[in-house]
Amino acid sequence: MQKLLSYPLTFIYALCFLITLLIFHPIQWIGFNVFGYKGHKKCADLMNICLMRCLHILGTRFTFNNVHHIETNQPLIVVCNHQSMYDISPLSVFLRKYHPKFISKIELGKGIPSVSYNLRHGGSALIDRKNPRQSLPAIMKFGEYIEKNKRAAVIFPEGTRSKDGHPKPFQTKGLEILFKKAPSALVVPISINNSWKTVRYGKFPMGLGTHITFTVHKPLKVSTFANKQELINNIETTIKKHIHP
Repeated sequence: MQKLLSYPLTFIYALCFLITLLIFHPIQWIGFNVFGYKGHKKCADLMNICLMRCLHILGTRFTFNNVHHIETNQPLIVVCNHQSMYDISPLSVFLRKYHPKFISKIELGKGIPSVSYNLRHGGSALIDRKNPRQSLPAIMKFGEYIEKNKRAAVIFPEGTRSKDGHPKPFQTKGLEILFKKAPSALVVPISINNSWKTVRYGKFPMGLGTHITFTVHKPLKVSTFANKQELINNIETTIKKHIHP
């Protein structure tokens, strides 16, 4: 019965999602070209809030659990597991005061209204995962940008989304580069739960009544770990320990 109900609700959601992207594409263009970075960021923040509100059509709820005080005047490396595309907007909204920037696959940099524009002009890194000669320098440049401008780099070390909630092994090269290029950064591990349930049936229809949770764990200073593999192991263990498929 629930899956049957999800068909019309998914159609309504998809329509609202598309309209939101189409509306905010010219708004972002104006924000960036007239008001610069700050103007564009405000537009992108509002867009992500609207995208989250669209998910309420499906009965989706969000909880962001953070008991840690994290200063804004420092670079951050936010490390998360990845379950669906619906991880992105909540992270962008909940972390907006830290100016989150994402490492995304290069294919997302064109052809998608609003999303592609935001990735190209908002400070995120677009990488070709099949081409190390492109991806590694792009991550290096991204790490330098994060360090210089005190932004938050968001990275999903699994490399791809988990379709059933069970985490995949971390790929460590991107983390190693960020640790090297942003040595003063604070690492913020986050466990994401239930996001995969929004696409439990595939792309259509979508799951109803999903409660997506984000749990922020104790931040760790990159500079306090001489052995960076120890830091990576610590992060991976902490994140996976709090994932409940």
